[in-house]
Amino acid sequence: MDKKEYRPLTIPRLSWNKKVLTDTFGELVAQPLEPGFGNTLGNALRRVLLGGVEGSAVTSVIIKGVNNEFSSLPGVVEDAMQIILNIKEIVVRNKKGIPGTMRLQVSQEGAVRVADIQADDHLELINKDHVIAHVSARGTLDIEFFVETGRGYQPAQWPSEKSLQEDGRIYLDAMFSPIKKVVFDVTKTRVGDKIDYDKLVLKIHTDGSENPLDVVHYSVSVLRTQLEPFLASTEIPFNEISAVPEEQSEEEPAVMLEGPGLKGVPVDLLLKPIDELELSVRAHNCLINAGIKRIIDLVNLNEDEGLKIKNFGRKSLNEVKDSMKAFGLSFGMDIKESDLRRMLKDHGNDE
Repeated sequence: MDKKEYRPLTIPRLSWNKKVLTDTFGELVAQPLEPGFGNTLGNALRRVLLGGVEGSAVTSVIIKGVNNEFSSLPGVVEDAMQIILNIKEIVVRNKKGIPGTMRLQVSQEGAVRVADIQADDHLELINKDHVIAHVSARGTLDIEFFVETGRGYQPAQWPSEKSLQEDGRIYLDAMFSPIKKVVFDVTKTRVGDKIDYDKLVLKIHTDGSENPLDVVHYSVSVLRTQLEPFLASTEIPFNEISAVPEEQSEEEPAVMLEGPGLKGVPVDLLLKPIDELELSVRAHNCLINAGIKRIIDLVNLNEDEGLKIKNFGRKSLNEVKDSMKAFGLSFGMDIKESDLRRMLKDHGNDE
């Protein structure tokens, strides 16, 4: 049975408004879109931007001399509650996506700002002019901050057994999302003599820890990852499968690697994109940006080289190791592509 041919959909052109583009605001225009697709794509992107983009925030603090958020501090104008509310407004960029700590120690009179905080190397403070408290002439302020990574909103994670901690730690509710606001508008645009196509204008406001271009790219990657399983389940129409004669339906045996610890690993798998490993969006994008596009490129890395990849931390490394282990693969396999090509050629499977 002939495969049904569908009329191709219109592919939109994307453009950023360079006149208003900053680290905290961006306006993206997509046109022309098929009728109705403006709202479809606008809603999907807006929801993923607001709830699916990863960010970092302060989740707990230890304020010297205080063991609960209702205390006052001698020599400090603000009480603990006001200071905590100010701490929640600190914007942190996490370069590696792993937990970290920051420290604030002030013993001189004046306004205490985010710029006075000393942070771990992988943490970058964005709103350095933000005021945390005001210290008097004889006052001191000593705070240790604990930063974590997540998505969306997280309530304060107080241990259930007791409300007051031995180390004086106070847990905060956190808004991890770097997105402050997303709005979109859909209007009609003309294509030839047709006037019912959509024009989508997407406006993204961020807190400065991520720029609008990167968060849109990340959100589209999230949507792609979530939608790919639906595509795979219907990629080959049922009528094509049933039309294959039974005696021809068996695949030729795959060419396997030879050598100690390599048996059971298909040669052609190593030459496929890393998409076959079904990694998370974060790990996948880090590897692609580092030029690791095929599985053979990945298995020829050692773990130390993997950890040197930008934004690729221990968590991502362990995720990749688990994915490779399911296929009998690991880091540091040192496999030559020329050997794989030769094996495929010897079996008549040269590409």
